[in-house]
Formats: sequence, C-alpha cells, structure tokens
Amino acid sequence: MKKITNKIRADVLKMIHNAKSGHPGGALSSVDILAVLYKKVLNIPKEWDKSPSFKERDRFILSKGHASTALYATLSYFGFFPEKLLMGFRMLGSKLQGHPSSRTQLPGIEVSTGSLGQGLSIGVGIALALRLDKIKSKVFVLMGDGEMQEGSVWESLMNANAKKLDNLIVIIDKNNLQIDGKVQDVKTLEPLDKKLEAFGFKVYSIDGHNYDEIEKTLIEAKKSNKLCAIIANTIKGKGVSFMENNAGWHGKAPKDDELKLALEELNAK
Repeated sequence: MKKITNKIRADVLKMIHNAKSGHPGGALSSVDILAVLYKKVLNIPKEWDKSPSFKERDRFILSKGHASTALYATLSYFGFFPEKLLMGFRMLGSKLQGHPSSRTQLPGIEVSTGSLGQGLSIGVGIALALRLDKIKSKVFVLMGDGEMQEGSVWESLMNANAKKLDNLIVIIDKNNLQIDGKVQDVKTLEPLDKKLEAFGFKVYSIDGHNYDEIEKTLIEAKKSNKLCAIIANTIKGKGVSFMENNAGWHGKAPKDDELKLALEELNAK
C-alpha cells in the first residue's frame, strides 16, 4: 500500500506542478483513504457504464472537490482511465478539470462537485433513490473538516437520520486546516463526534493514514445497518515534510525545486 500511495501522491504533485494550479494539501491528506477505498472496499466496475453490474455499483462522491487530483490519480492507478490523461489536469478542453465533472466526462466520476457543502446532500439523495429502487449498494461521501462548517451539511445529516439511510457512509478527512488557517480558529466543530452522534450516526474515529485501520473501519461500516460517520484524523500535506501541517499549501503549486524535493521524499520520479 505504501508504494501505491507514494505513486498516487507523486502524480498529485506532478499534476498540480504542470498546471501551476491546484490544492496539494487536502489532496495529499486524503490519498490513503482513497487508495484503501478503491483497492479494498468499493464495488465499482473499472469498465464503468459498460458493465452489466453498473447499477449495483457502490457510489463514491468526493464532496471536497478541490482535492480532485487525489481522486484522478487514484482512478488512473486502478485502471479507470489511462495515466497519460493526468497531465491534462486543468487544461482547456481536458476531462480532468479543477473539480470533478460528471461521469459522462470521465469514468469513475459520479457527480460534479466542488461547491463545498453540496456533496453530502447529493449523496443523501442517491442513497434514498437506491433504497426506492431496491438496490443494495452503498454510498460513500468524502468530506473535509472545513467543509463541515457549511449549514447545508447539517441539514443533510438531519435528513439522512430522518430517512434512516443505513446505506450512507460519511467520511470526514479531518486534517484540522483550511485556507484561512486552523479549523478550530475559523469556526470550531468540536465536539464533532458528539454532534454526529446527536444526529443519529454511529461514529468511528480513526488514524486516516493507517491502512489497516482504514480498511477495517470501512468494511465494518459497509456491513452495518446503521448510519455511519468516520472521522479520519489526517495530516494536511501528508507525505511531503515541508507541506505537512502547513495551511500555506492549501492551494499552491510546487515550484520546480520543490517538486524535485517532494518526489525524492516519496521515492518517485
């Protein structure tokens, strides 16, 4: 798994460097979660909408759409589309825009996301639709902790509880930083676990960089018949020493020398 996540992190940085634009911090913090999801947990056909089991697939929504590079690099690694497309990130006419576009544009993408606070409401709607259609798939929504400050998130959590959507799994990439600094200084969420419990969720708190812990928790949540929320404690900029826990890398592209140093740390070229 370490080789896989190092490769994905390296691709994230190369994409952002090539585009001279992007969000490395929150992308790097979510890589381990995404890698475990796509390798160990999600039931999603790589042949995408051509698969006979397409309707029965699990749904994954990246609500924190500014971390799109992490999702693109993960999808490419696991064979949803060719790696050569990655360097088109944020280029005019590319299918890999700054935020994920619709599944008609790129295999593996469920919905357009990026406006923070919207992904969960979409996930709630999809989970309800799956139940009505008697499809037993699960809906996974990956959010950022800064995103949890949005009022629409709490409306969605309340609605998920009201509808008893046991096919919905919320994952929170809790790296404690956002563009303006520390989440707790901008608008504190704590006690986040107690708040989620009050909204009817079974809450797990895990190390978001421990592959075994991520896998075990995701599988347990997938098997559960309860509303589940996973607080994944992560490090913004994980894997690159000078980016870790540094809010300055929320939305900044690495320069040539910075990319070289980062790739050396990741044992990648």
